[in-house]
Amino acid sequence: MAKKLGLIQTRGLGDIIISVPIANYYNNQGWEVYWPILDVWVDQMSKAFPWIKWIPIVQDHGAFFYDEPLKRLKNFKCDEIIPLYQALTGQDFHNEVCFQHTKFDQYKYIRAGVPFFEKWNLSYCLTRDAVREKALYDRLITNPNYVVVHLDGSDHRAGWDSSMVPEGWQTIEITPEHTDNIFDWLLILERAQSVVLVDSVFANLVDQIGLCDDKYFIPRSHLGLTPVLGNHWTWLTNPNLSPAARSIAVP
Repeated sequence: MAKKLGLIQTRGLGDIIISVPIANYYNNQGWEVYWPILDVWVDQMSKAFPWIKWIPIVQDHGAFFYDEPLKRLKNFKCDEIIPLYQALTGQDFHNEVCFQHTKFDQYKYIRAGVPFFEKWNLSYCLTRDAVREKALYDRLITNPNYVVVHLDGSDHRAGWDSSMVPEGWQTIEITPEHTDNIFDWLLILERAQSVVLVDSVFANLVDQIGLCDDKYFIPRSHLGLTPVLGNHWTWLTNPNLSPAARSIAVP
């Protein structure tokens, strides 16, 4: 009988995408993977990663972060349960020796005992829906020369200099009004001439899969909460960056 692994990273869709290759690493070794996440994401994640047993958790005022997922995973009789949060109120994850010395995505892989380079194997465990991707592409793209822009990350709206887009190009901004499934955007991102993405789930997807050759990254968080990028990106100035996002004082 296969051993059961439970992962605790209930919210933060970008954090979940970062962590999926951790689940894949264990799955390739014969483990069954159980993963509680917010109920609103279960449908799209189940289609993209059907080999993970996604468990819907309803958002509340705090228990959905850790207590409820832990209880559910124990009910499934998981042989090992690994929290992937770097820090969480009421927990002592920050006491791990690596906490003060790693990026938050590196921490997840160290905590799980998985080589960090596995993070960029996302495409090998992802099931894409060519029909949905092509339908969104056909609906939105009217010019073969286009740039994809995504400016909303968590509670932050990034700024950028749109004059960098060549005259005559189409600009497509990723917004929820087009689709509520993040994976529907993959073909559009893949065929784009350029992408301009704030630090977010879409930047994670593009970097971890290796989509598009001309990539521009807009930071929104301080050093410790900005992911390690494995592909080449041109970094842009974010005029809306909070002073709290600047980790190192510059004389």
